[in-house]
Amino acid sequence: MTAPARRPVGRSTGPLAGGSPIAPLLALAGLAVVALVSVGLMNGRLPIVGGASGGTGNGGPQRTAAPSNVVVPESHAGDVPGTFVYAKSGNVWIQSGKDVRQLTTGGTDINPRFSPDGEDVYFIRTKMTRAKAPLDNAVTTVTLAVPLLMRTRTDGSGEAEQLATGEYTFGTAGQYGWFYWLRQPTPSPDGKTLALVSDAPNPRQNGRDVVLQTFDLATGRLTVANAPESPPLGHQDPAWRPDGRYLAYTRNARDAGTSRGAPSIWRYDPKARRAAAITGAGYEAPSWSPDGRYLAATKTSTQGTDVVVLDADTGAELLRITNDDRSFSPAWSPNGDAVAYLHQENGIVDLKVARLDGGAPTWTVRDTIDMTTVSGLDGASRPDWFVPLDKRTPVGSGASPTPPTASGQPPSEIP
Repeated sequence: MTAPARRPVGRSTGPLAGGSPIAPLLALAGLAVVALVSVGLMNGRLPIVGGASGGTGNGGPQRTAAPSNVVVPESHAGDVPGTFVYAKSGNVWIQSGKDVRQLTTGGTDINPRFSPDGEDVYFIRTKMTRAKAPLDNAVTTVTLAVPLLMRTRTDGSGEAEQLATGEYTFGTAGQYGWFYWLRQPTPSPDGKTLALVSDAPNPRQNGRDVVLQTFDLATGRLTVANAPESPPLGHQDPAWRPDGRYLAYTRNARDAGTSRGAPSIWRYDPKARRAAAITGAGYEAPSWSPDGRYLAATKTSTQGTDVVVLDADTGAELLRITNDDRSFSPAWSPNGDAVAYLHQENGIVDLKVARLDGGAPTWTVRDTIDMTTVSGLDGASRPDWFVPLDKRTPVGSGASPTPPTASGQPPSEIP
């Protein structure tokens, strides 16, 4: 017998306990909810759980998948500087203005992020493997979707490089197989470390949840952050401040007595190994402004999700970028004058850019540009935005972007 054996997202107890009649159903359900690790375990009323075939979030119908190519409208997309990376149909895509190209082709890739110099893209690939594992009081052959941490050249040259695997073995002589999560790899500004979320090193350990960790690119060592969580919901959305001093992330939680999510954004100091809340409930997916003083974020409500700008110290909401209940996963422009985000319409996800006027913290939204249209991007994968340092022209952010320092110490003007 071969059975799918994906653990339910957010649980970390390893193979499902024997003797439970619901165990096979949970194993099957795990396959269906894999995308939720990246979109907040149903925090609030997220509009989608995948790409073009996702639901509308308000009980509306699903739509069929968009064409296999990414469609760039005849609009001002060419006026937007820099390069975007995002996922569509399980592949990584690169877009500069109206020029779009597909970077990977296997259909199993998610969570792409640029390296600090823009020359590489980190992402997660899924590899299907078979192993034996104890399930329902019997040793069963199971199919595992094992995450792989990958890196590939932005220009498409060479083969993608595997940096780590979530494959896990246990039992006498390692005769049983399982896996641990690897999600949302995010490189530090000095390029030496990745932040990600994982339940490594032992997914079978009681109390092991998908939480914030760092991955040393030189040694391959994973280190669990000393960041509080609300078991078993864990963390998501790591984002380095441009000077490398802090990590912002989402702490998942639930409203007491309900099934509705209550995520909040926290700040973690990797050197001091201390965490503190930035916002109350209702915010997730932080993205730092180039000067490190503000965060673009997803605001969740009973109606849906919108993109806002927050004070990074107090969590105060300064600007509502969208008011449509269907926008999420922002990425701040390296120039500081715009915010990109994903938008869902009738179950189809596309990339938009809101250009800002004025200076911090009193911006206004000048206009919104459609970077793609009816393209069915993967909503569970956040977009990322890169502009080379020599081409950055900061306006409207309140301060110029600060290049990362070799030591990772914060510049004096950033508190």
